Order: sequence, then C-alpha cells, then structure tokens
Amino acid sequence: MLTGKQKRFLRSNANHLQPLVHIGKSGLTQSVIDQIDEALEAKELIKVTILQNCEQDKNEIAALLDEQVGIEVVQVIGSIIVLYKESKEKKRIELP
Repeated sequence: MLTGKQKRFLRSNANHLQPLVHIGKSGLTQSVIDQIDEALEAKELIKVTILQNCEQDKNEIAALLDEQVGIEVVQVIGSIIVLYKESKEKKRIELP
C-alpha cells in the first residue's frame, strides 16, 4: 500500500509519460492484464488509456487492476490510469 507522499512522488514522475497500454472495446481481458504486467516489470510506472468505445467504467477497471498482485493504482484522472509495480529485477524508482 502506497502512502500519500509516495503517490504524490509517483504522480509527479508520471506527468511526462505517454500511455503505453490502451483498453478498447473488449475491456480488461487477461491478455491486456498480461501486457500491463510486462510493461510494469520493464518500466515500474506506466499510464493506461481507456478508449471511448470501452464498455467498462474506468473506476471498475482501476479496482480490478488494484486487485492484481503487486499492482498499485496511483491515480485515475479522466480516461487515464497511472499504475505502479515494483520491479523484481530492474528497480529504477526509489520511493520516498
């Protein structure tokens, strides 16, 4: 669980990032979850975009992602979800 200070730090680091994963009409499938997990292992901090044709609600998607082992939802703003997961091999971000 991230503290408020850690979330603020991660939000400031995510400000310049471009979304790596796009969730479309099919919603949050296992293949999308696997893609998110691989991206988080490589980068630790990513943005996910929810496209307009997605039938699932953004808060529902964020809750489902938060239930995944190790994935932390940092922020949900507009159609963007910022996710963080500490990398096992390539630790880049040092949390305060």
